[in-house]
Amino acid sequence: MTTSQKLFNQLESVLSGEPWYGPSVYSIVDAISFEAAYEKPAGSIHNIAGIILHMVGWTEEVMDRMNGMNAQLPVRGDWPEPGMPDEQKWKWIVEDLKLVNVNLAGFIQNFPEENWNKPVGGKEAETYEYQVSGLIQHHIYHSAQIALLNRMING
Repeated sequence: MTTSQKLFNQLESVLSGEPWYGPSVYSIVDAISFEAAYEKPAGSIHNIAGIILHMVGWTEEVMDRMNGMNAQLPVRGDWPEPGMPDEQKWKWIVEDLKLVNVNLAGFIQNFPEENWNKPVGGKEAETYEYQVSGLIQHHIYHSAQIALLNRMING
């Protein structure tokens, strides 16, 4: 199995498959109401909408790196502010998460196999494979946060 196939399969499993650790990212996100997405329980730093915007931003940043750009913070910022509660905006945030990951899946499938172990510009100690693996782990980590926040909000 090529690196591209391995990473693509891992991404698809985490996003919409049946990962061994529990619910997929999309099954967690699709269960969030727009009201819960903007609520910030006591002691929380971010709300669910903000966490998803953070996930989108870092996915875009990893794709920029795969396109040869030097590593930096995401163009949108590390933690974009989701703004005031808005049901339509919440739908767009969820759609953005799904669309950016469709794009990432395409990047992974089309990334030259010989480049996976090359260093990322501005992060010479990290390879492209390391970056994408880390992003998949980042998705898992934040989807667990989202599930916990939703449980705190909805009981």
